[in-house]
Amino acid sequence: MFGNALRTDIKLPIFPCLTLIFSFKWIPANKFPSESLQNSSQHIFQFDVSKLFCLFFGFRALMCSDTEFCSRQPEASQQCSTVFNDGKAVTVGAICMGVYRSLCVCLCVCVSAKGRRWVELSTEEQRAYIMRLLDALEVTDRDKRLKVARAILYLAQGVFDECDTETDVLHWSRHNVFLLYDMGIFTALLELLSMEIDNNQACSSAVRKPAISLADSTELRVLLSIMYLIVETIRVEMEDDRPEWRTAREAFKTELGSPLYNSEPFALLLFTMVTKFCSMSAPHFPMKKVLLLLWKTLLFTLGGFEDVQEMKVGVRARLSLPPLPEDSIKVVRSMRAASPPASAMELIEQQQQQKRGRRSRRPLVKQDSLDTYNERDPFKNDDARDEEDDGDDVDSGIEGEVDPLDRDVIIQPTPLPLLPRPPSERVSFPKGLPWAPKVREKDIEHFLEASRNKFIGFTLGKFRSLTLTKSPSSAPTIIHASFLPLPTQHKYISIAEVQIKREEELQQCPMTMGEEHVQETPAEALYVGMLPSLSQYVIALLKLLLAAAPTSKAKTDSINILADVLPEEMPITVLQSMKLGIDVNRHKEIIVKAISALLLLLLKHFKLNHIYQFEYVSQHLVFANCIPLILKFFNQNIMSYISAKNSICVLDFPHCAVHEMPELTAESLEAGDSNQFCWRNLFSCINLLRILNKLTKWKHSRTMMLVVFKSAPILKRALKVKQAMMQLYVLKLLKIQTKYLGRQWRKSNMKTMSAIYQKVRHRLNDDWAYGNDIDARPWDFQAEECALRESIEKFNTRRYDRNQNSEFAPVDNCLQSVLGQRVELPEDFHYSYEMWLEREVFSQPVQWEDACSHADCIFHVNSCL
Repeated sequence: MFGNALRTDIKLPIFPCLTLIFSFKWIPANKFPSESLQNSSQHIFQFDVSKLFCLFFGFRALMCSDTEFCSRQPEASQQCSTVFNDGKAVTVGAICMGVYRSLCVCLCVCVSAKGRRWVELSTEEQRAYIMRLLDALEVTDRDKRLKVARAILYLAQGVFDECDTETDVLHWSRHNVFLLYDMGIFTALLELLSMEIDNNQACSSAVRKPAISLADSTELRVLLSIMYLIVETIRVEMEDDRPEWRTAREAFKTELGSPLYNSEPFALLLFTMVTKFCSMSAPHFPMKKVLLLLWKTLLFTLGGFEDVQEMKVGVRARLSLPPLPEDSIKVVRSMRAASPPASAMELIEQQQQQKRGRRSRRPLVKQDSLDTYNERDPFKNDDARDEEDDGDDVDSGIEGEVDPLDRDVIIQPTPLPLLPRPPSERVSFPKGLPWAPKVREKDIEHFLEASRNKFIGFTLGKFRSLTLTKSPSSAPTIIHASFLPLPTQHKYISIAEVQIKREEELQQCPMTMGEEHVQETPAEALYVGMLPSLSQYVIALLKLLLAAAPTSKAKTDSINILADVLPEEMPITVLQSMKLGIDVNRHKEIIVKAISALLLLLLKHFKLNHIYQFEYVSQHLVFANCIPLILKFFNQNIMSYISAKNSICVLDFPHCAVHEMPELTAESLEAGDSNQFCWRNLFSCINLLRILNKLTKWKHSRTMMLVVFKSAPILKRALKVKQAMMQLYVLKLLKIQTKYLGRQWRKSNMKTMSAIYQKVRHRLNDDWAYGNDIDARPWDFQAEECALRESIEKFNTRRYDRNQNSEFAPVDNCLQSVLGQRVELPEDFHYSYEMWLEREVFSQPVQWEDACSHADCIFHVNSCL
């Protein structure tokens, strides 16, 4: 079947021969190690003969069978030595012979493998096929190039027409992807992608079209699909990978993260596609595939969330900071989901049932199907809870993807017995409080200053640095012995604090501190590339997120993200309309998933690389209205969004390619799959909540934006989803704004307040429960953002502005060296030199008084020195 997929290639074996002939470059005679030729006529004669030699034996190969052709190689070698019998042309003959032998091997393999299946070919034969496909990608005919690209896509998808099971498809897909990368297919595809991006004719024709469909982006979708399969397959590490595959993975990772493609990382090319699409200059770009490839590229080059945790541990060790108090990934996995707070209707129905004497099985009458995730209400019997219950609800991983075992537990109505956790995976923390407390240096100083002022009526003022933590001798011994160990044993110094302190020292003492050594990491290379157009990238991503949000309404001036999902002809039957509707919703969900994961990944890696890089991206997100956009996204029936069934299982790959396609009906499409929840949408919701947390953490002005936009009822509705990680980040967002919501809100939402106390980390000066807003005055909000922006601009100028006119730059004060410098003048300057002297020198009056006074000042200064 592979022969059918590449039938046009096998019928044209002359193409590699002609490619080699006409790509043979003219080499001067003096570049050869032999003696120089006597004249140019001998050189031209040798060049022509070499081309004729390759052409002759290329056509001769086509006329012979594989056995006959291979048996005539010695004869060809003899003829080669006969034609090039001059000693001065031995090098040219050897080059032609090498080209000829490689052509022999390629043609022999292609002729002998014709009509055989791909899975039956040896590795060398498969390499020969891929080499011919690589040559065929360089043709000028667009249709032929597209046909070859589809053949490569068929290989990357695992030659599914020759496989019987899904496992075989995945096996051959992995084998072929590593083989394609080894043969240099990815670089060739990158050149074709760059050519398609710069194709102004296609862009202009797409702009003029009233409606864009799948046909306008056919070649782009094929190229992006191949590149996505290559990146994702190589990124995922398997236990049975060969050693050469592991080496190829590290090489490919370095290649993607380094500025090797046009002096910039590969991700910037994809960011450029996003901005061109959102600026309406290229509306035919398939944004779903571009965003997915961009997300997977960053996930591969920068690393996932677990990689970030490992890198964070390494950075803290390098900065001589104490280790982290706990592993946040393990803590979140061990947390339990809470029952959602009851609504007003539920409380009324519950009271009516109690009046009629009916016993309710659960404290909340109406519970969604997510109650199968956790049958026990954590607020019902907190005192009777045992430690063995901690493993009843194993939550999803830090990336929001749920393990298959966990998924089975959620989907099945009857709970399955869980295997006991190994002792190494259990986290030791106090019962009921999963997080170890953290205390900042600023919190300790603020607490001591407030205590002195309250009980003694004395403050340190400008001597505030002489606190208990820095100068223990400044306090009595009894205070030092009783108070100091309590906060300092939980004292936490973050990497960001060290980076900010280091940046302040570099700004204050640039000559003393010297030049900063910046480690060349993939995140650093990406930030340097994104810095000039960072605002455009952020705005483009948020535009796509707004267009794909389920709560957004279609507008005439909004961007069309359905260009790569709508067919040329609209559906005419009910079944076709239902399939298209499901595909459109699935298309939007994938875009939201890719953008949310992409933004969160950038924020986490930039924060680890340098805190001001993170703050710069965060400010651009805030200024582009990311906070109200996320709140608008959650202002919907979140349970309906989580449980949406916008997928058709029988059409999923590789199931659709291996098994027979059943008949689809409107009833089967409406019923959907057997999964109770859409994990893709749950993943997106968790990512958006985490982004919102990162934007508002320790920022009072942004916290007030949550209050102004009335986010409390929106977030409270999101607590209905009984998933521990999602509830954790919702409770974090509620905690930072509870002191602004008033006493009445806290009184009527005591169950939510209890959940915050149980699940969110506590700080030394936490005042969220009683509303002390002394540290959050409204008139300080604008000053806070302006000061942060000024610090970010100083950081970017000092670190990345190489063309700045620094006042510390050395100045040449020697008259002879200044006059001796060579000045670049135009070629025609000496023709008009006399005119220039007359106009600029002789015709200008000299102010001798000013010149003499200036010279006296200079003499006086020099004498003083």
